[in-house]
Amino acid sequence: MEGIKFNQIGVSFKGSGSYVPDQILTNEKISQKVDTSDEWIKSRTGISERRISSLGDNVTEMGYAAALSAIEMTNWDIKTIDLIVLATSTPHDLFGSAPSIQAKLGAYNAVAFDLTAACSGFLFALITASQFLKGGSFKRAIVIGADQLSSFVDWNDRRSCILFGDGAGALAIEATNDFDNFLGFDMRTDGARGSFLNLPSKDNKDSIIDNIDFLNGGFSQIQMNGQEVYKFAVREVPIILDNLFRKTNYSSDEVDWLLLHQANQRILDAVGDRLKIPREKILSNLAKYGNTSAATIPLMMDEAIRNNRIQQNDIIATSGFGAGLSWGAALIKWG
Repeated sequence: MEGIKFNQIGVSFKGSGSYVPDQILTNEKISQKVDTSDEWIKSRTGISERRISSLGDNVTEMGYAAALSAIEMTNWDIKTIDLIVLATSTPHDLFGSAPSIQAKLGAYNAVAFDLTAACSGFLFALITASQFLKGGSFKRAIVIGADQLSSFVDWNDRRSCILFGDGAGALAIEATNDFDNFLGFDMRTDGARGSFLNLPSKDNKDSIIDNIDFLNGGFSQIQMNGQEVYKFAVREVPIILDNLFRKTNYSSDEVDWLLLHQANQRILDAVGDRLKIPREKILSNLAKYGNTSAATIPLMMDEAIRNNRIQQNDIIATSGFGAGLSWGAALIKWG
């Protein structure tokens, strides 16, 4: 669609939504599959249970439900939405699931596309959409994070299968002439360390006819070096957030909430300690949902907004990190 110029100077946050599947996989149930225990998992990750998609769930359906919930909070006319960005690494359609969400919502005036950056995906998508709004191309946007990692987990690998779950979250954001609640951001990538966490394609060689070979499409299961990912996160996330504080002239003391990608409780606590942010300001719901990749940040944010923990004008420092390796940070004011 052709961009329409608005004279806005900033971005406001208008609504949030989320969705999780009904199926609950507890640590006790996982211990029936692999050699582990509830105590072992909780002591090392902080996770007690996670949600697993049934046959009726997929990224399109989950993303749609989360987006609709966010729109209902705003009372927007759906026809006024200009942009839908879906962060996912597990699309229902490899060509893109955002257009299907656009159609299900009836948001026919919105351009819609997928963005892939794994566990950093939602933050990268939020930054991308915000720049479209600040640049004057669009007025209203829905940013969705949704992933169905259960489809790509090796359920016989006790090191990784305990970590992941499925879900979706969404934020509704709007351009404004009066203020800017998107206070700043930073983004990083280090592909040299990408082998620490990846989901590679399968090399299934086949032939079309004699002497013309090709590779059948398909993907393997999640491959993860948990120790290296942990070291990466506890080192890089405090650095990028500290740099962002300096760039935006904020300090960690002024932060109301620290909202990190929900990967491991030990990572959340270590980052908070290094930034001298008290534990009571660290938002966490991974005990209930585990690592839902691109969904973790908006899923946690929606929960905290709906239970009135996050209030109007609260300052939120947020960071996504993971496969790529990629990581980023944003400082926002809710409202």
